[in-house]
Amino acid sequence: MSDETADRPRRFRRERRANVDGGRQARHVVKVTPEEESALLAKAQHARVSVPRLLVESALAEHSETASERREFAEQLFGAFRLLSAISINVNQMAKATNATGDLPENLGVTLGEVRRVAMRIDGILQEFDAR
Repeated sequence: MSDETADRPRRFRRERRANVDGGRQARHVVKVTPEEESALLAKAQHARVSVPRLLVESALAEHSETASERREFAEQLFGAFRLLSAISINVNQMAKATNATGDLPENLGVTLGEVRRVAMRIDGILQEFDAR
C-alpha cells in the first residue's frame, strides 16, 4: 500500500473484492473504444473501484444499482443526517437562550430555514432511493 493510500481515510480508499475459496478461475476480455474506456475509467474512479469490479457489480446488480452506488447513497444520507444534527445543536442553543432571556434570537429564521432545507435534502435522497 502506498503512503498516499495509507494517509487517506478508509471510507475514501478503494476496496478490493473479498477473496473466494478456490479463487476466481474465469476471465473475460472486453474490448472497448477509447471513448468507452474513458467513460469506464471516469465511472470507476467516481465509485472508487476498479474497472473490472465496476463491470462485475453493474452486470450482477439485481436492482440496477451496485454496491458502490449503495455505499455512495449511504454516505450522502449520513452526511445529511450529520448536518441536521449540527443544526439541531444550534436550535437547542437558541431555545436555551430564548428561555433564559425571553427574546427570540435574530438568526432563528435563518436556522429554521436551514432545518427545512436539510429535511428536504434528506427527503430527496430517500425519494431517489425509492425510485430505484
